[in-house]
Amino acid sequence: MENSLLAVDKNRAFDIMAQFQGSSGADFVNDVLMPALESIGGRWERGEVSLSQVYMSGKISETMIDTLIGGATAAGSGRTVAVAVLEDHHNLGKKILSSVLRTGGFLVKDYGHALKAEQLADMVERDSVEYLMISTLMLPAALRIKDAVALIRERSPGTRIIVGGAPFLFDASLAEEVGADAFGRTATESLNIVKRMMQEAA
Repeated sequence: MENSLLAVDKNRAFDIMAQFQGSSGADFVNDVLMPALESIGGRWERGEVSLSQVYMSGKISETMIDTLIGGATAAGSGRTVAVAVLEDHHNLGKKILSSVLRTGGFLVKDYGHALKAEQLADMVERDSVEYLMISTLMLPAALRIKDAVALIRERSPGTRIIVGGAPFLFDASLAEEVGADAFGRTATESLNIVKRMMQEAA
């Protein structure tokens, strides 16, 4: 899958996806697509692949996710979820998360990447965000989520905050340390967390 994405070979990528017919779309995303994208992201960080390859890999992946999971559920019922990357410039994880959330029935506000804590708190307050997902790639940025959470709790106390990204995979206790409500290991798990929070709030 990784080679197909880097070669921008959409047909080959879809052929690989077709081999997983009969299994759930979530299995394909978590077991095949996400590992390929994570590897591509790492190679880009090391200067081994171009930004255009990263971008096109993300576009092809979004199309595959829409094909696999699109229309599978309307559990979001049009509710809005905001996604953001704090300080880091790594966008792939957020792109996949946004696609999974949209196909799960949610409206997605994409706040972008390389945000500072104050900027993010301003956006959340402005839009009265109910559910916010924050992603980071590097540990220093993950630790500064604590500052964003403190500001958001002060201005928008009803906002539920879910965090994700590599630092949290390495240290599950980090989510509690920064004050998040939950930690999603994968995009699909994050989607299910929001669904569960909605049910609990109903």
